Formats: sequence, structure tokens, C-alpha cells
Amino acid sequence: MAAIMKPCVRWQIVVACVAALAHGHVQAQVVADPTRPPADLQSAASGSDGAAASPMLQSIMISSSERSAIINGERVKQGGSYGNSRVLKISENEVVLRTATGTETLRLYPGVDMKPVKAAVPESKSAPKPRAVRKASSNSTESRGKPQ
Repeated sequence: MAAIMKPCVRWQIVVACVAALAHGHVQAQVVADPTRPPADLQSAASGSDGAAASPMLQSIMISSSERSAIINGERVKQGGSYGNSRVLKISENEVVLRTATGTETLRLYPGVDMKPVKAAVPESKSAPKPRAVRKASSNSTESRGKPQ
């Protein structure tokens, strides 16, 4: 019967058998979800008592009419409250809370120490002024002395 089969059919059977045997040994690659929150946010959210965990500043929104922040997934406005704390101040990169024990500052980038940028001092030397360009008058060609 093997002599009757065409070589093309035999090749297809071999490929099918190899694929069937290899199927059990192939595993999918684990790819991290790029939209998933960072691990420290997940561990803070997975805690059983959210109020006992230290608050984490996640975002700050400042508009011409109001200032608000997101702390542990909850949106709070300046002057509002978060848990047992009062939101005293919201700036570009931090929120100040007043708690029963005092004030607590939450930073948007806790590991980064931001310093204000100083304005550049202009050089004392003045730049050379551009030369004035003379315009040729219509009479100038006549006064050069044309052959008459």
C-alpha cells in the first residue's frame, strides 16, 4: 500500500504526524499587558483595608476653575476630603493632606527631587547691530556720467 501512495501524500502525512507530536510541547509566550497598572498600584488596591494603606497620588488635574487629584483611584478636589484627611493644597506635582496627626505630602513622582528652573541670564555684551543697507536712488545712474 505504501508503494501505491504518491510521494506528495506521504510528505503530508509525515508533516501532520510531526505537528501532532509537537503540539503538546509548544507553549505560548507570556506577554505583559502594556495597559495594565504598575505592580505597586495593584498591590495597594489588593489590600483588604484601603483606608489603612498609605495613600498613593496617581494623577493631578489643574484647570482655570479647579484643582483635583486622584488618590488611590478616588478623585478629590482641593478643599475636599479623602478618607479622614482634608485636601489642603494641590500643586503641579504634589498634594498636601491634613490628617489627625499632622500634614502629609503626597508626591506624584516620589523618587524624583524636582527643582525649579532658573531663568537664563542674558549676556552683557551687546550683539553687533546689522548694517544699514542703502537704497540706490533713481538719479544715481544718471549722475555717474554716461557717455553723451
